[in-house]
Amino acid sequence: MRYQSIASGATTAGRWGVIALGLSIPVSVALDNVLIGLIAILWLLGGNLRDKATAVRQHPVAVSALLLFGLLAIGTWYSNGDSGTLLKYVDLLLIPVFLVFFHDARIRERALFAFIIAALASVAVSHLDYLHLLPPNPWLPLSPTYSTGFKHPITHGLIVAFSAYLLALLARGQRNKTFRIGYIALALAAAHNVVFMTWGRTGYLVLAILFLYFFVVTFGRRGMVLFIAVAGVTLVTAYAASTTFHQRVNDVARQFMAWKPGQPSKPSYDSVGNRIEFYVNSLQIIRKHPLLGSGTGSFPAEYARIAVDQNMLATVNPHNEYLLIAVQIGLIGLASLIYLFYRQWRYAGELEDPIYRDLARGLVLTFVVGCLFNSLLLDHTEGLWFAWLSALVFAAPAKLPPLAARPAP
Repeated sequence: MRYQSIASGATTAGRWGVIALGLSIPVSVALDNVLIGLIAILWLLGGNLRDKATAVRQHPVAVSALLLFGLLAIGTWYSNGDSGTLLKYVDLLLIPVFLVFFHDARIRERALFAFIIAALASVAVSHLDYLHLLPPNPWLPLSPTYSTGFKHPITHGLIVAFSAYLLALLARGQRNKTFRIGYIALALAAAHNVVFMTWGRTGYLVLAILFLYFFVVTFGRRGMVLFIAVAGVTLVTAYAASTTFHQRVNDVARQFMAWKPGQPSKPSYDSVGNRIEFYVNSLQIIRKHPLLGSGTGSFPAEYARIAVDQNMLATVNPHNEYLLIAVQIGLIGLASLIYLFYRQWRYAGELEDPIYRDLARGLVLTFVVGCLFNSLLLDHTEGLWFAWLSALVFAAPAKLPPLAARPAP
């Protein structure tokens, strides 16, 4: 009886832990690490490890995540670099851990609202910084160049863009008119922050993709027309009224036109040229080790050889998760990453609740697009957010199979 009491208490505490992560992920890396350690311990104390292992084997998203991590673990055996890089992908192992605590619908709802509170707090801090109402603060990554919340521009833009989409989904499903208007207002505030105030261009693109999907699944054929109209007005307004947006869009065109194949890009202020340079050189590394890659953690050493030979900027990652995975564990690893996103997209269609279905597909779209321009799974906040949100949405109940396909009683 005492063991059962400990296991039950650990499970309850673990549920509060994953709720707390919703508040922590957009705000604090230190608190993230404390909560991850506590949740892992509580998962073990909760017992029923055999049942948990069975549940993991039966969950396609958990299996796909473990497959990718397994390939990265194998990649450490033949790596000529820092095998400790594997620890940066350990968040993939947390998906089956978090799944256990998210089976309760109330826990999922509370965790989502915790995330919304933290995301909106980020928006508020960004607005205050934009208006120069915040004093110098060592706890915030404030910059005279851009306005952000608790995270740096790319992370802030992704989190706030996704929160705008989440709030739009909640507004769509809300029957109470007052609450619906409130959710719409908050979604607009978050979207406004991404487009008019933040520096991260990945956030612009992810926001556009998410709302394109939202308009199409919500309004059908009319959704595309509505999206084009709304996006057109937003682009024109932002380009005319926001110095930040205007400059960032112009920078893309200018830097792209300035890039020359084989010539080193300017390291400090040519992010577009840097990325193209990283992509081209990464493809050269992949061609040398196409099938299995050069090993987990090998990218910095492999890239340094090319950079030194051509007098180019060295980097520890190519700002593209697909290329980074392919360099480390080859085309087999790249196929595994794509398969993970594919399984998530397919399984999302099986979820019973339309909000969780569209939330899950929004998660996939965010990372499929974001990984084109950033190594998101390598980064702490984005990697943990991916694991946490994946477990949350895919713990939701799936539809029952058709009656004819069900096993006989």
